[in-house]
Amino acid sequence: MKLSVLMPVFNEKRWVARTVEKVLGQKVDGIKDMEIIIVDDGSSDGTRDVLRSLAEAHRRVIFPVYHERNKGKGAAIKTAIAKMTGDLCIVQDADLEYDPSDYPLMLEPIVSGRADCVYGSRFLGSQSKRALFFWHHVGNKFITLLSNMFTNINLSDMETGYKAFRCDVLKSIPLQCERFGFEPEITAKIARRKCRIFEVGISYNGRTYDEGKKIMWLDGIKAVFLILKFWIVNDSGRRKS
Repeated sequence: MKLSVLMPVFNEKRWVARTVEKVLGQKVDGIKDMEIIIVDDGSSDGTRDVLRSLAEAHRRVIFPVYHERNKGKGAAIKTAIAKMTGDLCIVQDADLEYDPSDYPLMLEPIVSGRADCVYGSRFLGSQSKRALFFWHHVGNKFITLLSNMFTNINLSDMETGYKAFRCDVLKSIPLQCERFGFEPEITAKIARRKCRIFEVGISYNGRTYDEGKKIMWLDGIKAVFLILKFWIVNDSGRRKS
C-alpha cells in the first residue's frame, strides 16, 4: 500500500524540515511506499526556500505545491487531495504538534481493512500530552459534543488535526471550507456517508501563540455554524468505492 502524507504549510520555516525528516523515518506495517505532498499556502518567511531544498533532496517522495496567496488550511488540504496518488492518506501539520511516531496507531485500522477513517484523539490514551490552554480544552469539548449530537457518532476529539483516510473515500467527498472549517465539514460528511470511523489516542505537543499557533477563538464560533450548516445541507457526494 502507498501512503500519501498531506501537509499544509504556512510560515513554518523553523519546523517544516524537522517534520519532514521525522515523517520520512516512519515505518508502518503494510505500507511499502510514501509520498509527501506539501502545500505552501502563501508563506512569506522563507518556507518556500526550505521546501525547494527538501524536494531536490527527495525528488521521488516530496512534491511541493505553492499557493500564490494564503487561502487557509482547508484550501491547502483540498489542493493536496487533488494531487495524492496513494491508497491511504494522513493530514500532517508541519509544526510537530502531532508526532509522526503515531503513524502505526493511526494507520493500522485502515491497513487492516477495518476502517475508512481514523481520528487521532488528544483526549484518549496514555501517550504524553502538553498541558496548555484550559479554555481551548473546554471549547474543543463543546464543539465535539455539538458535532456528535448532529452526526450521531461518539468522537472524543472532532477538532483533532490528525485524521487518516482511505484515499478513494476522501477523494469522493466534495469539500467547501477553505480554512479551519475542514474539521467539522469532513466529520459531518463522512458521518452522513456512514463511513467506518475509528478513534485512537495520540501524543500531543501543542504550541502557544508565541510559538506559532494559528487557530483563534473565532474559528471555534465558525465551527459551531458549520456543524449546523452541514447537518442541514447534504452535499456529501456519492460513495465511489
